[in-house]
Amino acid sequence: MADMPNVSGQSLVSQNPKSDVMGGKEVAAMGNPKPKRNKFVIACAVLASTNSVLLGYDIGVMSGAVLFIRKDLDLNDTQVQILIGSLNLICLLGAALAGKTSDLVGRRWTMALAALIFFIGAVVMSLAPSYAWLMVGRLIAGMGVGYALVIAPVYTTEVAPASTRGTLTCFPEIFINAGILFGYVANYAFQGLPTHLSWRVMLGMGIIPPFFIGVFVLFMPESPRWLVMKNREEDAMKVLLRTSDSEAEATQRLAQIKDGIEYARKNLKKDGGQNFDPLKDDGEGTWAELITKTTPTIRRMLVVGLGIQFFQQASGIDAIVYYSPVTFKKAGIKSQNAVLGATMAMGFVKTGFIVLAGVFHRQSRAETAVAHQHDRVDTLACVFGSVFNS
Repeated sequence: MADMPNVSGQSLVSQNPKSDVMGGKEVAAMGNPKPKRNKFVIACAVLASTNSVLLGYDIGVMSGAVLFIRKDLDLNDTQVQILIGSLNLICLLGAALAGKTSDLVGRRWTMALAALIFFIGAVVMSLAPSYAWLMVGRLIAGMGVGYALVIAPVYTTEVAPASTRGTLTCFPEIFINAGILFGYVANYAFQGLPTHLSWRVMLGMGIIPPFFIGVFVLFMPESPRWLVMKNREEDAMKVLLRTSDSEAEATQRLAQIKDGIEYARKNLKKDGGQNFDPLKDDGEGTWAELITKTTPTIRRMLVVGLGIQFFQQASGIDAIVYYSPVTFKKAGIKSQNAVLGATMAMGFVKTGFIVLAGVFHRQSRAETAVAHQHDRVDTLACVFGSVFNS
């Protein structure tokens, strides 16, 4: 490809040292100024990511509240383990239903539904007169958490422009850890109450995040992709104009959304061999279609995405967070105040490093993920040694 001459007779490519090579063709970096941060998009991402606080708060608060629940309701180890682990199990059901629900009623109202379900669960748990009722509340809250885990990153991805999408999609993870920290703080703050009251107040404080989420939803725009799926292109364009870095980008994003939906309509099949039309079927796709009727590239992306998430959880990080007070006790800390204080300090450190990694990273995401795996191995080894050598 010949260089494009400018008025001085020199080529634009040769003038610009930042020219890149893509597909064997030189593409000049035209020196466009870096777009300003879109405060409206950041606000939308923050409000959507508030849903992730639901999971974080439940994890953090339950780690300490269970110490008081065990005493008050006279629970054995098996009952405690079921109480803690049941949320993750029922969360799968909520996550599975969230996609269909968000396609039917929209991303905004799915967030509101997640908040309402968790609110009900928190109320039931805080007022539970017995272990059975506590489990009922736990399962209800788990459904809300499942919905929230899915809808927050989906909404953020669909609203954010390309220039800030990478950073903004880190927000749900940051807010999960902020929720964990809030739970730790609640444990420390209310530990001095009578045993039968302390854990109820700790769990009851869980009604605060969903209340604010319900209010925030009223000020958030709907996802432009969902609006296009519902043949509301004019409304989608209004949202894109507010969430894009320029009018040209808004137009381009709208075209990409329409192209994606058209591709799905032409290439994905429904039962009976009928063409899949997301405009009529609310964007529903099946796992079978995703796995068996897709390209090798998409299949590799699916394997990598699921693999990373699975092994991240299989490393045992949730167990460490849930049982951190017990771990500190096993490590030799005797005072309950010191145990909960150490747990809260761990929450501050954990949240701080999540913020640093998510917002201020300079490496690529793959390099960052690989670089910190040895830290995880070292940490797990230290925990293992401290518990079994105590």
